[in-house]
This record gives sequence, C-alpha cells and structure tokens, in this order.
Amino acid sequence: MISLKERLREVLINNKYLTQGELDEALIVQKEKGGRLSDIIIELKFIKESELLLILSEGLGLPLIDLKRFKVAPEIIKLIPIEVARHYQIILLSKIGDVVTLAMADPLNIFAIDHVEALTGYKINPIISSSQDIVQAIELGYPDATKGIIDDLVKEISVSSIELIQEEREVLPSDQELARISHEAPVIQITNMLLEQGVKKKSSDILIEPFEKKLRVRFRIDGVLQEEKSPPKSMHASIVSRIKVMSDLDISEHRLPQDGRFKVRLSGREVDFRVSILPSSFGEKVAVRVLDKSQAMLDIERLGFSEDAVSKLKKVSQLPHGMILATGPTGSGKTTTLYSILKFIDSPEKNIVTVEDPVEYQLEGINQVTARPEIGLTFAASLRSILRQDPNIIMIGEIRDFETVDIAIKSALTGHLVLSTLHTTTAPGAIVRLVNMGVEPYMINSSLVCVMAQRLLRKLCEHCKERYVLKRDMVDSLKLDFSKVKSTELFRAKGCPGCFNMGYSSRIGIAEVLLISPTVRDLILTHAQERLIKDQARREGMRTLREEGLSAVMRGLTTLEEVLRVTAPDE
Repeated sequence: MISLKERLREVLINNKYLTQGELDEALIVQKEKGGRLSDIIIELKFIKESELLLILSEGLGLPLIDLKRFKVAPEIIKLIPIEVARHYQIILLSKIGDVVTLAMADPLNIFAIDHVEALTGYKINPIISSSQDIVQAIELGYPDATKGIIDDLVKEISVSSIELIQEEREVLPSDQELARISHEAPVIQITNMLLEQGVKKKSSDILIEPFEKKLRVRFRIDGVLQEEKSPPKSMHASIVSRIKVMSDLDISEHRLPQDGRFKVRLSGREVDFRVSILPSSFGEKVAVRVLDKSQAMLDIERLGFSEDAVSKLKKVSQLPHGMILATGPTGSGKTTTLYSILKFIDSPEKNIVTVEDPVEYQLEGINQVTARPEIGLTFAASLRSILRQDPNIIMIGEIRDFETVDIAIKSALTGHLVLSTLHTTTAPGAIVRLVNMGVEPYMINSSLVCVMAQRLLRKLCEHCKERYVLKRDMVDSLKLDFSKVKSTELFRAKGCPGCFNMGYSSRIGIAEVLLISPTVRDLILTHAQERLIKDQARREGMRTLREEGLSAVMRGLTTLEEVLRVTAPDE
C-alpha cells in the first residue's frame, strides 16, 4: 500500500500544487516534531486545508464529505471505541450490508483500516473529511467522551497527590506540593483538555469556579454560558496552580487577584489565553479569555451590520480628523469593530498607533502599545507619547476617565482621527456620558463625528435552521407594519452536530449609528436629554438596535428570541 507521504508527493508535486523545496521543508519539520505530513503542510501555510482535501479527494479517487451536514446514527459510531476513533482521527458513518463507511483524516492509513476491520468484522469503505470536523463529530457522537477522559486521568494521579488536595481537608497543600502536583502529567492533560475543548467549541471564555462541594466549568459560547463536565473538586487547587505556572504567576499568592496570559499551540495554530484569577469563598475562581486569531473576523463587510450602518461607518472613517466612539456592554464586539475599521482605512500613507489594555490581536502594519497602569503607563500617559510619534490615526482601547477623554478630544481637534470605546448602552447615551465625565458640550460638538452602539446576536446555523410562519399578533406586539414586512416566513433554531445541537453557529453584529449632524449639535449645546437626541437622530435616519435586530430576523440571520434577549424595547 502506497504511503500518504508518497501519494502526497505524487499528487501535489506532479500537479504543481507544491514545490519540491516546500515538500522537503515539510518533511524536515515532520522529522523534527513528528505528526502527519498533511497537517504540517497546512500549518506551514503552503496550502489551505480545504484545498488540500479537494486535491486528495480527486487525486486518490475517494469521496470528500462535510460532516457538519451528516447525521450519524449512535449505534453505528459505537461499533469502535472512542480511544480508537481519537487515536486514528476516524469516525464510522453508515453501514450497508457487510460494508461500513469510515470518515478518515488520513484515508491511506492502512493500520487504522485493519484495526477497524478487526474490531467490526466489516469491510471498510474509506472517505475523506477534515480532522477538525472528525474531532467535533467524535465529541458529539460519544456523549460521555469528556467524562471518560477526566475519569481516566484522575485515576492516573498518585494516591498521595490526591490525598494532598482533598477538599475535606481544612489545610491547603503547601506551595511546594502544589508546584509538584501542577507538573504531573494527568493535571497537565486535564488542564490542556479544558483549554482544547474551549477552543474547539469556539468559546470566548472558560470559567473554572469552586463551590463548597463541587467544581464547575463553564464555556461562554456565542455569548451564552454552558456548563461542561468538570473535574472533581479535589483537583481544583492543582488545576489553578497549573494555570498560574503557564501564565507565569505567583502560585504562592492565594489572597489577591492576579492577571496574566499565555500562548498554546492547539490544532496546528497558536491561541492566546488571557487569565484572571480571583479569590472567592471556596477557593480561587479562574476566568480564561480565549483569543483565537483564526476566529477573528476583522472585515467591516462581514461583521453582520446592515448595509446602511456599514456605509455610514466607512464614510466617517475616511474623515481626516474627528472622534468616532463605539459603545456597548462588555463583550459586545466593540474592539473587533474598531480593528475592522482600522484594517479598512490602513494604507502605507497613514501612521496608525493604538493603545490598548491589553492588545488582543496583532495587526500587521499598525503600531500597538499595551497600557501598563502598574508602572505608570496609563492610557493618558501613552497618548501624550503617541502624539509625539506623528500619528494620523489613534485608537484608544477604552475611555475610562476625564484625563483620557480630554487628551482624546484635543487630539481630534488638532487634526487626528481618534477611535475609542465607551461603556454606554445606546449611541445617544454616549453624549450624556461625556458631559457627565466633565467634557464641555462645545468640545463634544467640535470633535465628535459619530457614535455607534452595538450588540452581538447568535447567528442561526445554516445547516439546521427551520422555517415557520410569523403570526399576526406577534407582528403587532413587536410594533411592526404588517404591510411592510416582506415575508412572514422566518427561521428558528433547531440543532445539529455541526452547531453542537445549539441551533446557532457564530455571531453577527447589529449597530445603531448616530452621525453628529448640525441639529444634533444644537441639542448637545442645550444639554438635551438622551431621549431628545435619540428622537432627532431617528428623524434623520438612525435605526435603533431593536430595529436593526428585527431586520436581521427578517433576513433569516437570527431569531426573534435572540433579538429580544439582547436588546431592550427602548433600544
């Protein structure tokens, strides 16, 4: 049987998808680090995974399947143990007569085929699928997959180690004991497994929370927290210590909050994790922010905003000077939107500098500064230095105090385009907030050009969303004009393996964009209330968050329930 290495050489080299030099480089990396050659070629960015799968499918004469669109019967999957499925990255899909169809990341792995034939007694029909899709299908197809791994790893820990960290003991293990336990293989594996699960499920945050008699692990997926299978409470101290070691934090400090970050290579890509540790009644609570660059969608056209909102943002972002504010609660995507605007307007002729706390994503061609208040490098102090760096465009991670907003406004007045975020729920509310911070109305009028408030809505899974007819009474309760609703046929969430049975996959943004017009400036000068500014902006064409959300529902992107969950009636 020809090896995958030889077949890859034949298909890729002969068809000029890969040069001999690139293949040799991949083989050297494989020799040094191990792993499958196809994964290394993708990791080195010689070719995309989707392209490689198509090439292999054509070159090997094997079908290519998208597992997200395929529903597998549980009795078929369980013909092989989960350990075998994980080891070879394979999953059984169907059985016809004495032949079973086997999805494989490496369809030429003769050992995997022989193993499955011996286990099942059936003939094997191999097909190709991506390794990521297979891993997700395994996790969904074997309900107790995570539980089994955790139980097995816990058993591997030595009895003496378990005794040191039992929750019934009033005395915590010493720092030396914790340091030793945190370096033991099972603790490392369980911690890595939690991180890997969080990344695979595209979660934005991982929470590890100790309670009196149990440990709870939750993932925030598309903005909603979901509880996962958790390790025993007895392992809490060692897991926290392991995360501290990875983040280069002080494992002997249990009384004060600590913040750190670390980087891990998972599924062939580097993922950054930002860590916050907070002492609580029953131990230290850990919040891990997942910063997966591969999931970052820094394209203003793909954020999900309406065409009108995108058009307004593009227009104001190309102004030579002024201040643009993005508002909304924590986790509403403000920073991603500002990054997308920077990417849209970036060019070699412009000097763009940002100051953030911390820098979440590295943007090529843009100078990014991390604020460090503990050593005096605050937003305000950074801005003073940035202004001496001859910038055209400045992005401030967040306006938190009068000193920062004062420098930001003066920067906008002296010929710079300034982008920043502010914590208010609506766009008109940002103006009131600036006045409350001590900014004079005439200064706001002279500098502010646009305020955008935004939210993130869970997007319906394209593979399983189902249609339903919107009833007339629901249209009336939402204060919609029935005659103007183009179609009363909407979609609702159902759930499938591709979306982890949630019915939603990824998120989209909605935004209300307030342009500071002459009439709005007149209202600002008179210290007008937020409601009056909002009414005037709506007369001039601003659509509220609720209206933008309903528009996304009508376009089949999300559900009514999601819009009602995220937006308030007066928004």
